[in-house]
Amino acid sequence: MTRRDPVEGGPVESSDDFGGVPDGMQRLWTPHRMVYIESGQEPERAHCPFCAQPGMNDDEGLIVARGEHAFVLMNLYPYNTGHLLVCPYRHIGTYDLATSQEILEIGTLTQTAMRVITEVMRVDGFNIGMNQGRLAGAGIPDHLHQHIVPRWSLDSNFLPIIAKTKALPQLLGEVRQSLADAWPS
Repeated sequence: MTRRDPVEGGPVESSDDFGGVPDGMQRLWTPHRMVYIESGQEPERAHCPFCAQPGMNDDEGLIVARGEHAFVLMNLYPYNTGHLLVCPYRHIGTYDLATSQEILEIGTLTQTAMRVITEVMRVDGFNIGMNQGRLAGAGIPDHLHQHIVPRWSLDSNFLPIIAKTKALPQLLGEVRQSLADAWPS
C-alpha cells in the first residue's frame, strides 16, 4: 500500500513498501562519497590539488581565505562540518621544510579559523594536526596541510564506526561561504 504525504499529497516511501523485513532504520544517502569509499583514500592525481586550487576562484577552489604564504580551504572529504585545511602555497611535504614566514602564517590562519568557526558554528572544541607522509595518514603526502576539525559535544555516534558513514548537515559550498563571509579582512 502506498501512503500519501499529508501535506504534499505525493507518495511516501517507507521500508514497509519494499521487499524484505522492515527494520525501522533510517537511510542516509551520500553517493558523492563513493569515490572515497571505493578507493579508501583521496584518489591519485596527476597534479597536486593544493597547488592547483589557489589558481581557481574561491568558490570553485573551496578557498575560505588567502594569505601571503598560505591559504585556508574546505576539506573535500571532511570529518565534520567546517573541517578546514591550512596549506602553504609552496609545494613542500613536511613541516620541517617550511620557512619561518610559512610557519607563522599557518599558525595565524589556524588561530583565525578557530575564531571564525567558533563564531559561526558555536563549536565545543577542535582537533588540529598534520599527518606527514602516506604512512602517517596523509591523503596528499607531498603537500603540507594542517587539519582544523571542529567538534561538538554530541557530534560522535555509531555511524562512522559501524557504517563507515559520516552525517554532514551542510554542503561544502554553504559552509565555505558562511566562513568566508565571517573572515576578518
